[in-house]
Amino acid sequence: MIPQYLVDFDLRELPTVKTDCLVIGSGIAGLFTAIKASEDRKVIMITKKSLMESNTRYAQGGIAAVFSEDDSPVYHRQDTLMAGAGLNSSAAVDVLVHEGPEGVRELIRLGTIFDKENGVLALTQEAAHSHRRILHANGDATGYEIVRALAEQVQQHENIEIWDDHFVIDLITDGGECVGALVQRPGGGRLFLQADATILCSGGAGQLYRYTTNPEVATGDGVAIAYRAGAHVRDMEFIQFHPTALSYPGAPRFLISEAVRGEGAVLRNINGERFMERYHELLELAPRDIVARAIISEMELTKSTFVYLDITHEPADMVKHRFPTIYETCMSYGLDITSDWIPVAPAAHYMMGGIKTDLNGESNIARLFACGEVSSTGVQGANRLASNSLSEAIVFGRRIIERIRQLPPLGRDIVSAACDEGRVESPTQAIVERRLKLQKVMVRYAGLRRNEEMLEKGLEELKRQLPIFGSALTKREEYEFANMLTCCLLITESALARQESRGAHYREDYPLRDDAKWQKHLLQIRDLGIVEELSDDV
Repeated sequence: MIPQYLVDFDLRELPTVKTDCLVIGSGIAGLFTAIKASEDRKVIMITKKSLMESNTRYAQGGIAAVFSEDDSPVYHRQDTLMAGAGLNSSAAVDVLVHEGPEGVRELIRLGTIFDKENGVLALTQEAAHSHRRILHANGDATGYEIVRALAEQVQQHENIEIWDDHFVIDLITDGGECVGALVQRPGGGRLFLQADATILCSGGAGQLYRYTTNPEVATGDGVAIAYRAGAHVRDMEFIQFHPTALSYPGAPRFLISEAVRGEGAVLRNINGERFMERYHELLELAPRDIVARAIISEMELTKSTFVYLDITHEPADMVKHRFPTIYETCMSYGLDITSDWIPVAPAAHYMMGGIKTDLNGESNIARLFACGEVSSTGVQGANRLASNSLSEAIVFGRRIIERIRQLPPLGRDIVSAACDEGRVESPTQAIVERRLKLQKVMVRYAGLRRNEEMLEKGLEELKRQLPIFGSALTKREEYEFANMLTCCLLITESALARQESRGAHYREDYPLRDDAKWQKHLLQIRDLGIVEELSDDV
């Protein structure tokens, strides 16, 4: 159904470029792994747009790590496992909580400037964290500051070559190993980029949904190209919807950070009533999936398209200082968050599933690694704990490079790979129309709340788009659409298979969590379909 390669090619007819390490993506995962790899090898970093465009750039809240004396890795571990709803890997979580603080220190050494209070790193609290352990920068621009610092390092390093505006079409495998990638140049020509190690750091897939906090580049490319290459993909049914994205006429679905609730903001329905006490004892600081579904319930009860987030009771100077980006963005649309309630609604935010890796970030395909949101390390489980994503990228990025240093060079030239499916017809329907329809299908049938009828209807609609794989694709937007369709099919099929509700996956027809039957993962393998895998904590 989904082919191994998106396009027809013959490597013998293409130019070849060789490097020690290929890094695909330029968020925190890509930048950090490139810097670490460049200490003793040549690196080519590919980004399909520009170095500064990634999900990391838009991360507001911060990075989670234990720094305060009253906190400990034990508490961080407990919080992560609680949010993950029984599907975390305890070994992966242990790695995160114990190695996270040193990862943050390395970010500081690389030039990241985190906020301080009285000369000490400032820490805030976010939903489902039992302690204040969220470091932030410029109030609510943490991701941008990290990308700024790391990008400066990357641009200055003589061992790192940056390829902007290039698109990785597919991975090339040989003898069970990943040996590089088929890449399209900005002008349309193609080449084979051979590498001793390939690291996918391509980020998430928020653009699969009509409403998302993610930038336009988040189209699930990494998961799709790895799946086509034979990598095991895991837990794709778990899509996190951020509860509070700006929902205002003329404005994008701009993220209103969880930290706003951490600093005291409350949720009100359009009648002005606080409502979270009806849904969870932690109120506004309940796990994201619970808050998001509570908001949807209130929207339905009040026949509204949004609820309000209210921080007007906090001192105006504190709000402006702590959340300058949010304050200025809302002001540009005529909303003063120090005196106005903020209209918000849930939007697709983060992909918990991805390419299954071991504790060194390596996939089942030798020499192919995944880091950041594109990976499934076992840290996130069924629902990511706020601000653990940036920590995960740093911790596992370092481990990936340590593993790569143990690999021998390829030691051979790869010239035999080819694909000839006879693709000659260009796509007939405009890709922009197809993309919008796909996004609407996912919102309607595989969104925050699901049931068998909806998911089957969604699959039926998605499968009508399968002829795209038989078309002759030549443009970035065509490759992106094929990757989006691949991820949509994976998400919908796994959501249909999981007959329970757990974490970010909620089935109206199976509303309860069922550990007896479903404390296990769903692996998706191109040649085998869905394969069940027991959680390592069962």
